[in-house]
Amino acid sequence: MRILQLHVDFVEYLPVKKEIDDAEPLLKNEKERIEDTVVILTSIEHGDDETLIEDFIKETLDYLKKIKCNSVLIYPYAHLSSSLEAPKSAFKLMIQLENALRASTDTIVVKRAPFGWTKELGIKVKGHPLAENSRAIVKKSTERQPGALIEVVSSKSDAIENEGSISNALTVEKDLKSNWYVLTVEGTLIPYDDYKFKKSETNLENLFKYEILRKRTVEDQPPHVKLMRKLGIADYEPASDSGNMRFYPKGRLIKSLLEQFVTKKVSQYGGLEVETPIMYDSHHPSMESYFNRFPARQYNIKSDQKDLFLRFAACFGQFLMTKDFQISYKNLPLKLYELTRYSFRREKSGELVGLRRLRAFSMPDCHAFCQDIEQAKIEFLKRLDLSVSVMEEIGITPEKDLEMAIRFTKEFYTNNKEFVQNLVSKIGKPVLVEMWDDRFFYFVLKWEFNFLDNSGKASALATDQIDIENGERYGITFIDESGNKKNPIILHNSPSGAIERVIFALLEKSAKMMKEGKTPYLPIWLMNTQVRIIPVRDEFIPKCVELLEQLKTNSIRADIDDREDTLSKKIRETETEWIHYTLIIGEKEVATNSISVRDRLKKSSYPTSIDELINLIKEPMKGKPNLPINLPEYLSKRPRIAS
Repeated sequence: MRILQLHVDFVEYLPVKKEIDDAEPLLKNEKERIEDTVVILTSIEHGDDETLIEDFIKETLDYLKKIKCNSVLIYPYAHLSSSLEAPKSAFKLMIQLENALRASTDTIVVKRAPFGWTKELGIKVKGHPLAENSRAIVKKSTERQPGALIEVVSSKSDAIENEGSISNALTVEKDLKSNWYVLTVEGTLIPYDDYKFKKSETNLENLFKYEILRKRTVEDQPPHVKLMRKLGIADYEPASDSGNMRFYPKGRLIKSLLEQFVTKKVSQYGGLEVETPIMYDSHHPSMESYFNRFPARQYNIKSDQKDLFLRFAACFGQFLMTKDFQISYKNLPLKLYELTRYSFRREKSGELVGLRRLRAFSMPDCHAFCQDIEQAKIEFLKRLDLSVSVMEEIGITPEKDLEMAIRFTKEFYTNNKEFVQNLVSKIGKPVLVEMWDDRFFYFVLKWEFNFLDNSGKASALATDQIDIENGERYGITFIDESGNKKNPIILHNSPSGAIERVIFALLEKSAKMMKEGKTPYLPIWLMNTQVRIIPVRDEFIPKCVELLEQLKTNSIRADIDDREDTLSKKIRETETEWIHYTLIIGEKEVATNSISVRDRLKKSSYPTSIDELINLIKEPMKGKPNLPINLPEYLSKRPRIAS
């Protein structure tokens, strides 16, 4: 049985004609409309029977509880499966589902659309992360094949369909035996159960709980979703696949600045920027092999009788490119870089929420091809420094905002204890360790910086890996000092993590500040409007224009609120938009050729000169990319985003 649960503002349908001879008789033939309900599109598959009813009820009630809804429409829908049960048996089971669900609770209103009819259907799905929920309910399975699309998730018969093709690595990852430790700055590896956490290490403890429970599904909307809408940064795109976002002008500017910043930092490190395709042949031998060593779900497409997939990382594009290079040991380490717009992963729908986890994302991806493990270790430490620098300059510090997790094989740790200890000493605080007795993945060591949001969910940002397999897998070779061909060790680094997830972390950090009674903000170099100029009356607009031109000449993004609103309302809006500096221009400012600055973060106003203000703003922008404002400079000319 396959179902698609849709939380809707409304659904309306009208039976038009019989689709099958055994269509049920209609009690009335008129349009039905239901407000604020859950539509359960339901396909009864060959072999489905009453043993699935209990799981159907459980799935339905669990979902209704999560989204706080008390109304259901069971809607027969044959298009979720190509293996349908015979109509008579399907109709019988549909009636049983309806009656059993109604009998299971007296708080839920249960309705069912007529079976066997072609219907006109109108529907409006709500725009929250849990509004669409796909499930496959199957009989209890005693076997599980590697890479299978159905994952048994309980001792009963309920199962959840993992959308998209699933790599063996993702299946193995769930069952891989791990030993968990905390590695101290002094180099002591302490079993997790024996470690005594300090009060200041709450986030580290929460990271472990998140990793052990592996509960990735989001039940409550995290606060950054409200903030990304309130600030006009991004929102869900209902006309696209879940996990694909729309970015408004402010959000696009933030993304552009972050992308340029990370790219500049990687270029300074020595990364050579390249560009690779977004789709590849699913049956290319190196691709197929690599996919099953990389924990991801992929999007598959078909073109000209060829099976293709959308890339889930920049790895294979860069590897195939490097395979065609003629490389000497003198060229190593060779560093290739691409900021992918986009990488695609078919994440589970229940894990998609806001900017935290997406199906299409922008990922800075830098690979370094090294002679041997010793050169790789030296480069690895440099890239950790790069990642720390990137995160700190963005405004997310490893010291206060991030927790490091390191994962490695027991053999690698035994042979490289001093190296691992150097990693931890650079961070300056204990880190979470996952140690594998055996290696399954292509890497022997991986670290990541994790940000814990206000819901207690951990999200990996910057990361790096030591890959000992793919040089050989892709046929990448270099000539060593003796003239022999060798395969390089490859490092996989994203110095920031996905750009969208960086914005998520900045907004969640601001939400934490709000909970603590502090003033939330985004770094000024990422603000679309850095200075808002407000005339007390229209006669002072020429002075505002003069100030605007001075600020623009110095590459500062400013705008003028020339709308026909009250002064108090205009000032309130600067607060809701988190604008750092506001200039209010009236008679005194025009007469004395001076300005008074309203400083949002200091919560004060003070007189200053325009030159001093310019210097104040440009100081934190040193070394950061800059772009002009990408909205009309006059607020009266701007469209408003519907909330």
